Amino acid sequence: MKFNELLNEYIEKLGCTSKELSQASGLSGAVISRYRTGEREPVADGEQLQKLVSGIAVIAKDKCINDFKETDILSSLRCSLNQKNDDYENFVVNYDTLITTLGINMKVLSTATNFDLSYLYRVRSGQRRPNDLNAFCDSFCQFIAVHHNSISDKEKVSVLIECKAEQLLDNNDYISHLRKWLYSGSSEKTAGYMENFLKTLDEFNLNEYIRAIHFDELKVPSIPFRIHTSKTYYGIEEMRKGELDFFKSTVLSKSQEPIFMCSDMPMEDMAKDMDFNKKWMFAIAMSLKKGLHLNIIHNIDRPFHEMMLGLESWIPIYMTGQVSPYHLPNISTNIYHHFNYVSGTVALTGECINGHHKNGKYYLTTNKEEVAYYKQKASDLLSKAQPLMEIFNASSENIFQAFLLADVKETGKRRNILSSPPMYTISEELLDQLLSHTRLSDEVKNKIQAFSRRQKEIAETILKDNTILDEMTILSKEEFERHPVNLSIAGTFFEADIPYTYDEYLTHIKFTNEFADNHPNYTINTYAAQTFRNIQIHILEGKYVMISKVKTPVIHFVIRHPKMINAIENFVAPVTE
Repeated sequence: MKFNELLNEYIEKLGCTSKELSQASGLSGAVISRYRTGEREPVADGEQLQKLVSGIAVIAKDKCINDFKETDILSSLRCSLNQKNDDYENFVVNYDTLITTLGINMKVLSTATNFDLSYLYRVRSGQRRPNDLNAFCDSFCQFIAVHHNSISDKEKVSVLIECKAEQLLDNNDYISHLRKWLYSGSSEKTAGYMENFLKTLDEFNLNEYIRAIHFDELKVPSIPFRIHTSKTYYGIEEMRKGELDFFKSTVLSKSQEPIFMCSDMPMEDMAKDMDFNKKWMFAIAMSLKKGLHLNIIHNIDRPFHEMMLGLESWIPIYMTGQVSPYHLPNISTNIYHHFNYVSGTVALTGECINGHHKNGKYYLTTNKEEVAYYKQKASDLLSKAQPLMEIFNASSENIFQAFLLADVKETGKRRNILSSPPMYTISEELLDQLLSHTRLSDEVKNKIQAFSRRQKEIAETILKDNTILDEMTILSKEEFERHPVNLSIAGTFFEADIPYTYDEYLTHIKFTNEFADNHPNYTINTYAAQTFRNIQIHILEGKYVMISKVKTPVIHFVIRHPKMINAIENFVAPVTE
């Protein structure tokens, strides 16, 4: 019997609903639905299966059904899993990650393995499955052992697959470890890194952060910082000084031109010096305090967890709205590392050979002709880069509204993880009632009402030919009193809270259910406990993810990088009590 058939049999014998199982297990209604239809299966040794089993056992106990033992349920469900499908899903994720981490040239891979290039791309995207997966995997591992067997490549692989670099010295061992890892389950680890990123975003409060670092007390000095026309820095210690000198010269100059930053230089050696890290972050803070904009090309050609940790550390800077993050696609250089910073009056450039960071150098210049050259180089690099994410805050509200209008024309499945009911399901009367509790000006009230009408129009247009799935928590009165819910108006960039009473909250939930009854393409799934309180996640499958921070400050991140989209699409929302 298939997994979904066995699960449905358990639910039928228990006489329970998907909603009851969702509440008992802590899994979202959407996940239960996908399990029941066979669209998705949990990992055999994963946390999601254990939660599902526990939920079934809890319901059986409550209904005094004694022949439902937890160990028997786990064994039966585990045996019903299509392990081959699990293996293949893991293989696709890990295959793509390994290609990205090592910067594998797909054309070279195609030539060496005798597989058609377009076929390799379809395997990488999950659109095609090799007839003989074992032979395909062996061929891929052999290729890596021959073409990516340098010490630096093996160090990257050792970090990725979590083993010691010494274990990969022998090529046979290298192939064996690669093969084992390619079939291993990485989805739950990926979900963990994504969960940490989203939780950090949910809990981050810009005002508290500003107070913690005394940002408001920072004074941009006016004492000139003089350097010679040019200066060269050799070795790691001097390179650290070079970066700080660049920021000093930038902050103390009269120029308000943006800063450009692009580097794929190794970070581990630099990061060992905690004093340097503090000074570097202070330099960034001073640059922001001066009002400078930062254009940053991030190096994300690295293992997923490193990428997410790096992005997590940039959250405070993203929140200022003074940053435009980019990435360079299809990077395949494994020999050279480069460093390029430039601002209005100063440029810092550097280089080193992979594995020989200590022998690298930086070059700092204020020569006008050289600075002009590096500005042009920065412009050329940006022309090759793609936005890692688009960031919208109050200063770019009109651009954000244009994005929403253009988005209506996009086709595909939409899924939203919400912290409060959607604005397109509220009645005009209830909205007027909520606004009447406030001391808002008529201008602000009119803006919120217009936003609500626009949201209804957008939803109606999308639902004509596409589907929307909304996931949210229905709070009990006790939970609501502990964590009150506010009207969802992040799209207006208005930052004051407009709270519901509990009765108003339940009324809006009722309207949302009625909206679902009247729109066949709209589905609402609920889960037992609240996930996020300060962010909402909007997904258009395969195209983008938008993470909206609903307060402190209101800001929207539209992410288009395939690796991050895939991770968030497969993200199972955690529940918090």
